[in-house]
Amino acid sequence: MLLEAKNIVKKFPLKGGFLGRTVGHVHALNDVSLSIAAGQTVGLVGESGCGKTTLARLIMRLLEPSAGQVVFDGQELTGLKEKKLRPLRKRFQMIFQDPFSSLNPRMTVGQILTEPLVVHKVGRAEQRREQVVGMLQKVGLSPEAYAKYPHEFSGGQRQRVGIARALMLYPQLVVADEPVSALDVSVQAQIINLMQQLQQEMKLTYLFIAHDLKVVRHLSQKIVVMYLGHIVEEIPGAELARARHPYTHALLSAVPIPDPTLRRKKIVLSGDVPSPIDPPSGCVFRTRCPYAQELCAQKVPLLEELKPEHRVACHLVREVKPFAELDGPSSVTSP
Repeated sequence: MLLEAKNIVKKFPLKGGFLGRTVGHVHALNDVSLSIAAGQTVGLVGESGCGKTTLARLIMRLLEPSAGQVVFDGQELTGLKEKKLRPLRKRFQMIFQDPFSSLNPRMTVGQILTEPLVVHKVGRAEQRREQVVGMLQKVGLSPEAYAKYPHEFSGGQRQRVGIARALMLYPQLVVADEPVSALDVSVQAQIINLMQQLQQEMKLTYLFIAHDLKVVRHLSQKIVVMYLGHIVEEIPGAELARARHPYTHALLSAVPIPDPTLRRKKIVLSGDVPSPIDPPSGCVFRTRCPYAQELCAQKVPLLEELKPEHRVACHLVREVKPFAELDGPSSVTSP
């Protein structure tokens, strides 16, 4: 495995009172484990606040876990000193969600893309310029972009600059944190196609984070579904229609059907997402789950393997039908 996150726990302290003492914790990640093979694309999906971005930042060593390990290509990153970590950083990079705030408005595109080469002492000035121009062309931008500032570009073009910056050091792993969520739908397709093309050309491995399944279902070999800091289902992308967790069912039912003559019955979850400060006992999804029973409040469900590469955290998984066997799309009758 190129990347393994093992039993990751992350708690953020809550300060309160006159002395600013710790009065509680936000439980962002709870015993999360994730593995990615070289050349694979793993899609990580879930609602806002489920812990996706926190996990991404832990993998990138922008945050330290409260417990657990992050292992990259056999090298444990957790607790590694910056001096030893810096050479490894060249091999894993991140594409950020917001193409507007993630680029320094005071720097030209040339300066933005040259910076990682300077930090890691790659090449000389002339070689660096050639590398930057070459990368701009790889991501579909002209060499003239070198001297321009971020405000002179559209959102999609800015995200291309963000992708180019992440790839300047030719990393093995790219963590893409909702790279298309801030873009128009037409531009989203262009960026996804670009990322697939670059993956083939540069033999990249992706952790692709998104909040909706329609973006990742055709892109990922494996899909991991998170809810309130827990992984509730892991399933091969090609088998997504066989998903068994009730939360995955709800996400799938929200994916639009391209055919306007068909309509799918949406699964509407009752209630709100519980607070990560005071999560429910047992299964964290039980307060919104249509199948919940008394056992669900008493015991945390473990990920159970139903078949190779398909694991589900649900006490009632044997009773829940695969998504494809629920009520399918029905015809829309004209008035």
